[in-house]
Formats: sequence, structure tokens, C-alpha cells
Amino acid sequence: MVHHSGSIQSFKQQKALGKDKDYTDESEHANYDRSRLIKDFVPNNISEAKTRLTKNEMNYIASSGLLFKDGKKRIDYILVYRKSNIQYDKRNTFEKNLRAEGLMLEKEPAVANTDIMFIKIHIPWETLCKYAERLNIRMPFRKKSYYTDQRSKSTGRMERYFRRIKKWISQNPMVLDESAFPDLEKSDCYTGPFSRARIHHFIINNKDTFFSNATRSRIVYHMLQRTKYENGISKVGICKLINNGSYIAAFPPHEGAYKSNQPIKTHGPQNNRHLLYEQWARWGMWYKHQPLDLIRLYFGEKIGLYFAWLGWYTGMLIPAAIVGLCVFFYGILTMNTSQVSQEICKATEVFMCPLCDKNCSLQRLNDSCIYAKVTYLFDNGGTVFFAIFMAIWATVFLEFWKRRRSTLTYTWDLIEWEEEEETLRPQFEAKYYKMERINPISGKPEPHQPSSDKVSRLLVSISGIFFMISLVITAVFAVVVYRLVVMEQFASFKWSFIKQHWQFVTSAAAVCINFVIIMMLNLAYEKIAFLLTNLEYPRTESEWENSFALKMFLFQFVNLNSSIFYIAFFLGRFVGHPGNYNKLFNRWRLEECHPSGCLIDLCLQMGVIMFLKQIWNNFMELGYPLIQNWWSQHKIKRGVQDASIPQWENDWNLQPMNIHGLMDEYLEMVLQFGFTTIFVAAFPLAPLLAFLNNIIEIRLDAYKFVTQWRRPLPARATDIGIWYGILEGIGILAVITNAFVIAITSDYIPRFVYEYKYGPCASHFEYSENCLKGYVNNSLSFFDLSELGMGKSGYCRYRDYRGAPWSSKPYEFTLQYWHILAARLAFIIVFEHLVFGIKSFIAYLIPDVPKNLYDRIRREKYLVQEMMYEAELEHLQQQRRKSGHPVHHEWP
Repeated sequence: MVHHSGSIQSFKQQKALGKDKDYTDESEHANYDRSRLIKDFVPNNISEAKTRLTKNEMNYIASSGLLFKDGKKRIDYILVYRKSNIQYDKRNTFEKNLRAEGLMLEKEPAVANTDIMFIKIHIPWETLCKYAERLNIRMPFRKKSYYTDQRSKSTGRMERYFRRIKKWISQNPMVLDESAFPDLEKSDCYTGPFSRARIHHFIINNKDTFFSNATRSRIVYHMLQRTKYENGISKVGICKLINNGSYIAAFPPHEGAYKSNQPIKTHGPQNNRHLLYEQWARWGMWYKHQPLDLIRLYFGEKIGLYFAWLGWYTGMLIPAAIVGLCVFFYGILTMNTSQVSQEICKATEVFMCPLCDKNCSLQRLNDSCIYAKVTYLFDNGGTVFFAIFMAIWATVFLEFWKRRRSTLTYTWDLIEWEEEEETLRPQFEAKYYKMERINPISGKPEPHQPSSDKVSRLLVSISGIFFMISLVITAVFAVVVYRLVVMEQFASFKWSFIKQHWQFVTSAAAVCINFVIIMMLNLAYEKIAFLLTNLEYPRTESEWENSFALKMFLFQFVNLNSSIFYIAFFLGRFVGHPGNYNKLFNRWRLEECHPSGCLIDLCLQMGVIMFLKQIWNNFMELGYPLIQNWWSQHKIKRGVQDASIPQWENDWNLQPMNIHGLMDEYLEMVLQFGFTTIFVAAFPLAPLLAFLNNIIEIRLDAYKFVTQWRRPLPARATDIGIWYGILEGIGILAVITNAFVIAITSDYIPRFVYEYKYGPCASHFEYSENCLKGYVNNSLSFFDLSELGMGKSGYCRYRDYRGAPWSSKPYEFTLQYWHILAARLAFIIVFEHLVFGIKSFIAYLIPDVPKNLYDRIRREKYLVQEMMYEAELEHLQQQRRKSGHPVHHEWP
């Protein structure tokens, strides 16, 4: 261990020499017994060790190799730099200031690469207490004492009933075996902000374990973020040192290896990381519940809340997937009995007008028989019911998640954390340190961003957002032009399959090209969103994350869904009619829908993008880190033989967590939630695909966090941030889009109007009569081929409601067209008001916090005040006894 005075003297010598040789005599040339990395550390005096640590805790920490050379001080954080880097002055100043703040540092050279140097950081008890008080970290001070009121006397029967249910649940194969887990850090104590002046109030059985590893790491990171490395207000923080290359990494170490040669059932887990791998991250545990308390203990509350939300979302997808599958199977069972499909398949003498000008010929209507049947799978009698169900499902999911979140924040002691511990970002402090104002909450001066500066920066950021969205629209327009150009080419293709199915081939090729464009633009979006967010200088870390997340969501949401919106609401809507088609730039004829409708194009677009994006995301999340980690381990094995690699060096060879934290994970799932709800009326299998993907996603993310990534900083959070508001916005948008999809994209409204106004059941109704008989013929208009001037005679049909050539107003909209348009508008209004009313009523019925939890929180706040009074009084009485003064049983 390097002492403070020696380090200062060494620093002065290095400053004179101009070389990076800080405590070299103890790190680079010292003989270090690496057997401590893989064997249990056994102290000379066991009885003395028991007063400091229990034997199991001592062996666990020692065997993990996460100690200083003295075998006593645990490693709380790791810094990494290259000895060949010339910015030693900044490093030396930074390390000197860290030691001045109370941290202990020890250097250790890498085994596999002589150019790499590790700095191990330990935070002593005194420094821990100082910063825990400064950060208002809540710590336990009294065991909870639960009470029962008079009503509990009559609840014996209910308790027995719930005990039986609990016993049955414990036999559920999806429930984790609690005996496999150690005694986790439960919320069985009342907590309060830590204070050194009232340290006697807190339950401190062991100074080494009083503050958890996650808390120790957070405090060290707080110090690293606020320590200067040069003179100047902005020359502060480990992040800037990493950006300028002084250090190449900074991370808390993992708690040891995640695999063991000995089975966990007989020998128990080596560490929490090993336990997480065996009980959570293995693919064989895909059907098990998640150990959320252990995830929170190891990775922190922020990551724990993400996995809790992901698990809740996946579980809520089960009823949605079942109902969507039932709607799909209903379509399969009734497909052959559908009147519309039967009429299309039997229309051998009905010829459709050419869908392009040059190379397209007349097409028999029955050639689209297969497309008509496939369309019916997604556009049948259950479509409207499923759209309403999914709108209600989204509300129930969000409302019950709020209840689940409130329970977790109580269990994890996060009820009052946000107000107490949110600190300013160092970048904000450095930028606005000259402009201060009194914080209305704390009453202390703090840096302040003027309103004019904030507004101007927001305007620049908003301008950048609109510019990027315009690029997306331009890309969609380019794909539309591509479709118009190539459809003529595919219609005259030599291959018979492509020539026969040229519309499907055109749509499929456009979807693939659109997906490539989406992936390419996403790379640019991330960098631009990062720059725009930094330009705004958010006040706190949560504000930065929320601003960045909102930008990324807007970019990628528009990027993913713009082409889908085009197909759903614009494709085939403004094409004109035969003999008078509308053309883009007076050159390319606008694309029409398939004779069976546009819904099949919408299903194809959604299915392909959803499927390909999930495959790509899964590869980038797991496949890419696996390849990189394999290559790193290959280089180590090739360069080092029979050497024990320390845990911190193994962690260094892993991939760092994404620089944006959980943003990518949330973004992927929120975009999937949009796919699942916004256009679900056109693709009822979306919830099933999302559920199957999420089963893989949970274990994939777990495997990635435990085995492939360095341990992320165990950050705290009380909710999922801005993502909840985004989910609510998607839920509202889903109601509107599904109303428009049913009314405009599908043929539900035209069939409905025909059935009750123009069909055989319009004047009278009989159960034996099919009310849709003749619908297909009614939905097709006539066109005189002789008007084309191509030497053809006769009539062809096209999808529209226009007057016949022999009518008094040829090719003008008929009265039925206006009836259908009015019915569509009426359906949109009725559907939206009905669904929004149901959603609001359900949200009103479901309270955000369970009643029993609300009462318990209020009760505990009252008891905490009483206990703090009693503890202070008891402490004063003990002091009076020691000093010989009389003891009073009230405040002196």
C-alpha cells in the first residue's frame, strides 16, 4: 500500500524528471504473489479477522483477487492507462488530488501487455462516511417493526387462504429456488440520510460491509467525476481524461469469475456473479423468473429496474399474443368460407386494368386469389375487436407497471432518493460556474443556466431534430421513386415468377432497401443526437439521459415507421383512374395497391422490418461482443503462457458497456412496443413475435451483462425515466393509427356499408342469405379500353367507386363513395372516443400505489421521526451517565 506522504514525495521527484514513474518501486518491480488471486486468503490471526469480517466474507473477497497487496483493502474501482501515453502530468495531478481527497491508490502492471498499467482504488472508512453524508445516502438505523390493526383479528381465514396460494406458487417451475440465494440486502430496516454527527443511530455491525459494493463504487465514481487534473474550472473529471487519452478505461471490478469447475448445487456459488450466471444468465433458465433483488444488488437499481420492466412487459405480452393468435387462427379457419375470397377466386372472366403503362397487360382477377386469402388472415371480423383490445391492453400494462414500480422503489428504499441525491453534471458546473443562484430546495448557491441561453440552445437542438427528420422523409421519398421506376422493369422481367408476381417482388425489394437505409441512418442519428444533447448542457445526469433518449426515439421512430405510414395511408390513394392517372414529375405513374388491397403490402413491410431488425439487434448485442472478447482472449493466450490473470485484467479484456448506458436497451424495446401496438390491426401476430423475441432478449441481455461486458457503474434510479412518457404517447398514437388503418387501409368500412346499404340485406335481412354477396363486383369500376388508343376494345375493372363509361357522369365519384367516406370518418371519431373513454376509465380505477403500500409508507415516515427522537434521547442519556449528570427522560 502506498502512503500519502511517500506518494507526494514521489510525485515531486517525477515532476522534476518529467516521467511517469509514480510509486514504480512498489508496483512494477515488486515481487507480487499472484497465488492470492486464485487461492483463499487466510490471515495469521483468525480471531482478529472475525472482528473485521466473517470468515465466509473474508474468503470470498480474498479468493476473488480483488484486494490490495496487503490482502486487506478491497478494490473499489479500476483505472487503466498506457505507459506509452505522454500525458503523465495530467495523470499525476489527477492521482495526487484523488489521494488528497482521501482515496488510496496502488499500481499494478498488466500480465499480458507490458504497456498497460492498472490503478487500483480503495476508499477508506473515513472518506466513505464523509461522501455518504455529502450525497445524502440513506443507510439503515433500526429494524422495522410491523404492526397490525384491529381488522387483522378477522383475517385469519384469509391468511390461511393466501398461505395455500403461496405454497402452490412455490411449486411453480418458473419460480426460482430461494434456497439457492444468499440472504440478500432486504429492506427490513428503517433508513435515513447518513450523518457522521449521528453515526451512533445507524446499525454498523461491520464497517467493511456497512456500505455495499455498489454504494462504494458510486461514491468513488462521484469523486472521480469531480477531481481536477489541471488548473482551470473546466479541467475536471475522469470522463475528460478518458476522452483526451490520459486514461483508456475506468470501471468497477467484477466479483470474480462467472464459471466454476465445481457444481453450484454441492459447493455453492463462488460469488454473486457466479450465482447470477447460474440462476439467471444461462439459456437453460429462460422459463424462470428473474432474481431482481440479486440483479439490483450487483448491478444497481437502475439496471434492476430495466430488467424488472422488461420482465413485466414480456409477461404482459402473453395475453396479447394469445388473443392475436386467436384472431389469426380465426382467419385461417374461415378463410375458405369468406365471401370476398370466394368471389375473387371464382372471377375468371373479370380482367383488371393494367397497373403500369408500358409493360403491364390485363390481369385476371382470380390471379390474386392467394393474395386475397392472405389478406383475409389479417383483415377479418376479429380485427376491430383486437384493435380495441390492444388499446386497452396498453393502458393496463402501463397502469399496473406503475404499481409494480412503486412496490420495487419501496422494497429497494428509493422512495425519497430522487429529491435528495440528484447532483449537477460536472460539465454543467464547469460551464455556468460564474452564474449562480440560490437553490430553492437546499438554500445553497449553485450554477445556473440563464433562460435566454437555454432557449437559444434548445432552438438549435430542435432545428437539428427537424433537419434529421427531413432526411428521413427524403429517404422514404427516394424509396417511393425507386418503386415507381423498377415496377415497369419487373413487369417485363424474363423470369416468369418475377414477371407474374412483379408487385410482390417490387415491394419486397423496396422493404430490403428501406431496411438498409434505416440501419445506415441510425448510425448518423446517434452521433448527431449526442452532439445536440451536449450542446444543451443539461443540468443533471437524468436530464441529459432524458433529452438524449427523446432525440434518439424521435429519430428512430420516424426512421422505422415513415415507410409504414406511407404504405398504410398514402399508397394507392391518389393515383387517379385509367386514362387520367396522376404522375410524379409528369413521368412516373403513381403506384396502385394490389387488386386484393394495400393491407398485404403493410403486413409485408411490418413483418420484414420487425424480423430483420430483431435479428440485427441481437447480433450487435451479443454476437459482436462475443467476437471481440474471443479475439482478446486469443491474443492473451498467444502472448502469455501459464500466467494467472488478475480479475481486473480479465475485466479490462471484456467489452465496455455502451457509452449511452441502458438507452439502447430501452429504445429497442420501446420501438418494439410501437410495432406491437400502433399497426396491430394490420398485423395481429406482432405481439407473438415480440413475446418470442423478448424471451430471448432477457437471457441475451443477462448473458451480456454478466459475461461479456465490464461491470457497469451500479447507478440508482426510481423509474424508467422519460421512457414511461414515451410509452404513454405511443399508446395514444396507437389508438389513432389503428382507427385510421381499420377505416382507410382495410376494407372493413366498405364491406360494412355494402352489407347494410347496397347489398342483398339492405332492404330485408335473412339468416340464410349472405349479406356480402356481390361485394367484389360492386367494389370494382368499369373502364373502356378503347379510350387508351392501344387498339383494344372491351372493358377492364379497377378498384374505385366511379361512374361507368356509359353513365351520365363517367368516371366521377358515385354516391356510394361519399357514403363510404362519411362512414370512415364516423368510425374514426366513434372508435377514438370509445377507446379513449375506456382507457381513461381503466386508468382512473387502477391506483398508482397499492393501498396497503401507501399506508405502510405513511406509517414508516411517522415511525422514523419517532425513532430518531428516541435514538437521540437515548444517546444523550448515555452521555449524561458517563459524565455523572442526572438522567432525564425527556429532552434536556
